[in-house]
Amino acid sequence: MSSSEASPPAPKSAGGNFRWVICGLLFFSVAVNYLDRLVLAILKKDLCRELGWSDADYGWITAAFSFAYAFGYLLGGRLMDRWGVKKGLPIFVTLWSCAATAHGLCGLIDVGSRFEMTYPWLSFDKGFALMTLTLPMTAAGFMLARIALGLTEGGNFPGAIKAVAEWYPVKERALATGLFNAGTNVGAIVCPIAVPWLYRHLGWESTFYITGGTGFVWVAVWWWIYEAPEKHKHLSPVELAYIQSDKPVAAEKKVKVPWLSLLRYRPVWAFVIASILAGPAWGFYQFFVPDFLGKRFGLETQAVGWWTGAFFAVAAIGGVAGGWLAGKLLGMGWSVNAARKVSLLACALAVVPVFLAPFAGSVWLAVVIVGVAGSAHQGWSANLFSIVSDTMPKQTISSVVGLGGFVSYFTGGFVNGFTGEILQSTKASGADYFGLGDASGYLLVFAYFSGMYVISLLAIQILVPRLGERKE
Repeated sequence: MSSSEASPPAPKSAGGNFRWVICGLLFFSVAVNYLDRLVLAILKKDLCRELGWSDADYGWITAAFSFAYAFGYLLGGRLMDRWGVKKGLPIFVTLWSCAATAHGLCGLIDVGSRFEMTYPWLSFDKGFALMTLTLPMTAAGFMLARIALGLTEGGNFPGAIKAVAEWYPVKERALATGLFNAGTNVGAIVCPIAVPWLYRHLGWESTFYITGGTGFVWVAVWWWIYEAPEKHKHLSPVELAYIQSDKPVAAEKKVKVPWLSLLRYRPVWAFVIASILAGPAWGFYQFFVPDFLGKRFGLETQAVGWWTGAFFAVAAIGGVAGGWLAGKLLGMGWSVNAARKVSLLACALAVVPVFLAPFAGSVWLAVVIVGVAGSAHQGWSANLFSIVSDTMPKQTISSVVGLGGFVSYFTGGFVNGFTGEILQSTKASGADYFGLGDASGYLLVFAYFSGMYVISLLAIQILVPRLGERKE
């Protein structure tokens, strides 16, 4: 960077706190996002009973969301770079709110009707063959609604990360990311507490209508409050200077960045590999922790809701703590490289004991074990996302985050589908490993995720031995 492009001296004080109002808006967008996607997980047992679904049916319904969310994340990141967050975020929130309410329309489908689809498949034992997928028509309807939800929810996180890069200096980005990302847990805490009550009093169709409608309220507030920092009338000049204190004075050029060109950056490969290996864990926690707790400890819907809320409450700590830790280390004079990687290492090691969750003797101990892993995942994510804004040009940030989200959720689609198949086959065979009953199928999945974060961190270290050298 030339001297003419050097960043100005950082102001002695932030000069205001309006940037945290923006963080609050992002927080609630994520909370609504997770409220809408988790209703299905809380009602899984009741919907299976009322609509005749199997564990495999449920697994592929969640897989449909993950596959669609993968493409939504990829396209959402691209569109967010093109549209900007002011226009892009409310468009996506409006569309996913419509998709969320559409789940309730599946109540109009005849419960006894079936859906069949024949598709080509290549297997090791039979070679190329035609396979037939058969499932209840209500499950097919939910799959369509989940596909629409996944495609439209995908723009939320790329847009939020882009907004953080615009509204915060480097030393505050991980903290801001952790704070807004905590909205995932607030939405996830509210969902398991409120949804069983709504279901009990209003039925599952109205439950989807009510929860889906919350996004429209957020859109109205966003249009009222949000503007870019350079144009915002409530932002003081001192706070604007603080926000821009570590950015080049020269404006970044508005250029189109082809997706394939992103692959020439080593940080992009590091982000993608970590997203493939560790990213699917969060989708597993969202869609299967309620079922795991119900099967392992024989809980009813309301109890599952409360304990699931407790899990997400524990998980909420990690995103803020992970971002705070990195910011604290940077404030102590640590390099970006050391601060980010030590924070990632702490999170990776905290996940390792999650393989013990099925062996917990009480529901509270299982919630603590899985909750600590979920908390560590949130802290991991806060720092992993920040690596992108630390190393990549501003105009590519949402596209890179979208690419990482795509590979994460595309992989997660297979993880969710295979998890459902594992649970169904374990139940059908009557297998009972270590006295775990129907929860025996979760052994392999928990064991898989316990080591993925450490492996991901090794990949990051090999590909990007020194962080903090941002490409312009």
